[in-house]
Amino acid sequence: MRRLLLASGVLIVLLLIAAGVLMQETESPVSTDGNDVMAVTASSARSSARNTTGLPLSLPPGFSIDVFARNLPGVRVIIRDRSGNFWVSQPSQGTVTMLEVQDGTVRNQNAVFRNLRRPHGLAIDPTGSMLYIAEEHRIARVALNSDDTLHTVYALPPAGRHFTRTIGFGPDGRLYVSVGSTCDVCVEGDERNGTILSMEPDGTDARIVARGLRNAVFFAWDGRGRLWATEMGRDNLGDDLPPDEVNLIEEGKHYGWPWCYGNRVRDTTFRPGDTYDCSQTQPPVIELPAHGAPLGLAFAPPSWLAGLASHLLVALHGSWNRSVPIGYDVVHIGPTAAGKPGVPQDFVTGWLASGGVSGRPVDLLVTSDGALLITDDKAGAVYKMKYGG
Repeated sequence: MRRLLLASGVLIVLLLIAAGVLMQETESPVSTDGNDVMAVTASSARSSARNTTGLPLSLPPGFSIDVFARNLPGVRVIIRDRSGNFWVSQPSQGTVTMLEVQDGTVRNQNAVFRNLRRPHGLAIDPTGSMLYIAEEHRIARVALNSDDTLHTVYALPPAGRHFTRTIGFGPDGRLYVSVGSTCDVCVEGDERNGTILSMEPDGTDARIVARGLRNAVFFAWDGRGRLWATEMGRDNLGDDLPPDEVNLIEEGKHYGWPWCYGNRVRDTTFRPGDTYDCSQTQPPVIELPAHGAPLGLAFAPPSWLAGLASHLLVALHGSWNRSVPIGYDVVHIGPTAAGKPGVPQDFVTGWLASGGVSGRPVDLLVTSDGALLITDDKAGAVYKMKYGG
């Protein structure tokens, strides 16, 4: 009898172990539509996130976030040069600072260019030899690793309400620049305001690529060479209108402002007596909650987990004129089953908490080793986010 009981007990234990193994081996991702950051396997879900920033940030399992650089008041745009160093703009300080990197760590911060007029956009030319800086009134360039001074290549129209000018070189080798509107909603006197322009690297052959963009502060190209841009809608229509946008920029298209917003909706508060056909404007590919202030955007590297790889990442700077604040986070947007952009999902949150606002994310830069750099102009910091380490 004792042998029979012992054998039965062993059999029960073995069955329980087998059942546990089977549950672990057959557990499937929690989402199959590719738009949920929690579409991870059971093993990766058990890997907790790591946050050393000192801020109450929440991020997906398997990711870590650290402070990459600090003491950078008002830091906005970040780019990387071919030497592996980074450059950041600080419009409120009038400076462009180089972050010298050794073994993946910032060893020195040097404000190379000072006394500039609200510098914002930064770019390295396709040869890797020239640094371009967009101030509010001009685009200038200088040879890297030289004692030369900045030389103007293009004079920008006078700045007004939206003074930030962002620049970048496209797959065609041309230099692109976003020029915000001078007002909340108006008909501009200079047709270059409220547009994205492109030009040759020396500033010649400048032309308007797309119109009707009130404040498309940041833009980026995807792997297919398509140009995406974030866009902030107008103010004073309440908490929920108009939606902020992510647009797929096509040459020659008009994106609605100042007459239309969202999915070709006529803004009847602006010149109600005017007739304007919004059906001829380009609708956004993604609508975001009003006043969240979308800024930097980037595409997640393929090395990230399967449920997030190649998703569009967007930094929401945060609202300033909404009764209930929103934004102050980074979201990700993946494709639906039909292949179209899905609903934005939280990626990094926590800058907005019950105790107030601890940070405002601005620019996003994916590095060659698969890390994500996030600038924060409120905390004066750059964060480095990694997956799997």
